[in-house]
Amino acid sequence: MNSRPSRLLTGLVCALALVGVAATAGCTDESGGSEERITLGYGAFPGWLPWKVTEEQGIFEENGVNVELKYFESITDGNNAMASGALDANNQTLNDTLSLLSGGAKPHKIVTISDTSTGADQLIARPGIGSLNDLKGKKIAVEEGIISHYWLALVLEEADLTFDDVQLELLTTDAGTAAFVNGQVDAVVNYPPFTTTALEREGARAISTTAEFPNACSDHLAVSDELIKNRPDDVQALVNSWFDTLDWINDNKQAANEILAEQAGVPAEDYDSYAAGLSMSTLQQNIDAFTPGTTPKNLNFQADDISDFLTDTGLAERRPETEGLIVDTFVKAAAAER
Repeated sequence: MNSRPSRLLTGLVCALALVGVAATAGCTDESGGSEERITLGYGAFPGWLPWKVTEEQGIFEENGVNVELKYFESITDGNNAMASGALDANNQTLNDTLSLLSGGAKPHKIVTISDTSTGADQLIARPGIGSLNDLKGKKIAVEEGIISHYWLALVLEEADLTFDDVQLELLTTDAGTAAFVNGQVDAVVNYPPFTTTALEREGARAISTTAEFPNACSDHLAVSDELIKNRPDDVQALVNSWFDTLDWINDNKQAANEILAEQAGVPAEDYDSYAAGLSMSTLQQNIDAFTPGTTPKNLNFQADDISDFLTDTGLAERRPETEGLIVDTFVKAAAAER
């Protein structure tokens, strides 16, 4: 959900050179339970902000897990921290996860789906462009390598177009939005809050959104292989805390909006609009998506499709490995406990 702040993997080589401590070691209590800390990264994106609610409402403590939240204004910085091993867990897109792993990141796996974009990501065009077919030969701004880039390929395919049929302007999402507003490009792919800015251009409108591709852009909780192997109970507690948080938000809408809005930097009364176009994934939706299958509803299908995209476009030197990437153990256990 990356700019947003950019969901692009950048500077991975530099990040890997700056390997940090993945967790702060703690002590063991008299009952034998671990008090080791989990460092969890999240960023300036509505689908991940509920972790702030988790922290403020003491939900981590209720589930017996010691978590230190690391907030990143730049989602790229969070991705790079996960790649280097400086985080135990991070919130990131499927596209980012595959990019990171293909670039040599510390091994990690997906344990939940936090949300899917169901209209938040948009292709916004200038006046005179009324349909996807009108994009042929036009300049489209998009951020290279992020989920927006992948989604644009799907959109163009709907009109029997490819990247060769348009003029791609590979710009960060904020720069691409500015170029669109200033009339330097004909269309732009972006997401909140940049969609609001782009639509301020007179006559601009969205000619495609992820509402038409409801499974293409999803966000996830990724956890290091080391944490899964050595502290599976803590990973389970982390997953349980996420779904407990979603329950709390549903039961305490106004109080939740105040917490979320403060972290997002928007008025509480505007938060629902800020987060519009995103669908938070329920526990059952997680289980359904984690079930292997051959449609866009199945996460393994999406992973393979994005891996092909990254390889075909040269964004990954080698095809990202998807075998074993998706771990359904924890969402299934969470469902069984409920």
